[in-house]
Amino acid sequence: MHTKFQLAEPWWLLAIVALPIVAWFRGRRSVAAMILPNAGAWRRPSVIGGTKLSTTLIFLSAAATILALARPQSVATERHSKSRGYDIILAVDLSRSMEAEDYFVDRKRSNRLQAVKPVLSAFINRRENDRIGLIAFAGRAYTAAPLTFDHKWLGRQTERLQIGLIEDGTAIGDSLAVATSRLLEGAKERAGEREGAFIVLLTDGENTAGIMEPMEGAKLAKDAGIRVYTIAAGKNGYVPFPRRNERGERIGTSQEFLRVDTETLMKIAKETDGEFFRAESSDTIDQAFEKIDETSTIEFEVQQYSTITELFSYPLYAAGLLAALAVFSSRNKMREALA
Repeated sequence: MHTKFQLAEPWWLLAIVALPIVAWFRGRRSVAAMILPNAGAWRRPSVIGGTKLSTTLIFLSAAATILALARPQSVATERHSKSRGYDIILAVDLSRSMEAEDYFVDRKRSNRLQAVKPVLSAFINRRENDRIGLIAFAGRAYTAAPLTFDHKWLGRQTERLQIGLIEDGTAIGDSLAVATSRLLEGAKERAGEREGAFIVLLTDGENTAGIMEPMEGAKLAKDAGIRVYTIAAGKNGYVPFPRRNERGERIGTSQEFLRVDTETLMKIAKETDGEFFRAESSDTIDQAFEKIDETSTIEFEVQQYSTITELFSYPLYAAGLLAALAVFSSRNKMREALA
């Protein structure tokens, strides 16, 4: 809930400008005088000179009255959104081939995983109404993060992804099976509260490991009503690849031949009514995720309620109190003068 203060008729405040002008003219007005012989013998204190306090109070009372006429209000605004988000699993390849340095980020050569991470983070941040989970796969597929609305935590988990965390290989079929399983579990938790579910599969190679074939995993997703968006990362052919010694320390760069199985990824997308994207650069990876974001975004209804509370009574009470004090002060001074 958001609360703000406003004046319903602020133009009344212009009248406050007139108060100092009135005070200035009142101070300059002339008082008639009569010259009498021996006046000092019967002189009494002037009542007029002792009304400064009451005059000040009267002016403050007038200012408070003007503020009341301007109708100060407090406006409490409450927003209610009726939305149903998606459950999304990001399945990211962590096989050795993701170390290939055929991408450029900020004009610097980068490996495929380094180029993918900021794009993943940007996608996660844009999907604020969705639960998102993370599957990491190489020779096997693991749940790196369950479905969650905590996108900051998920971003940190994404940043921790590293090549070599899982035994080498590319288990595309297994990754689809694990992702589908996690989404089916999520469907039970949010029955009737989600718009749907889909998988984003990002890989740069061929299926070389795992128990399940890629199309078997795709069939599991299809039977569960889950679309799969496939992104083929990297270039076919010879690409720069880091050379490492037995201790894993980099000692140079070599050229290795790598192949992306775009045909299988296209079949997976077609089988599940998803879409295939070819991403040979960091820009095209970003464009692929933006396209997915546009395709699978839901519009939701937002209702806004405003409660207006009139506050004019407070300055009006203050004006009355100040006026009463002015009258009391004036009468008290008059009694002292006549005593």
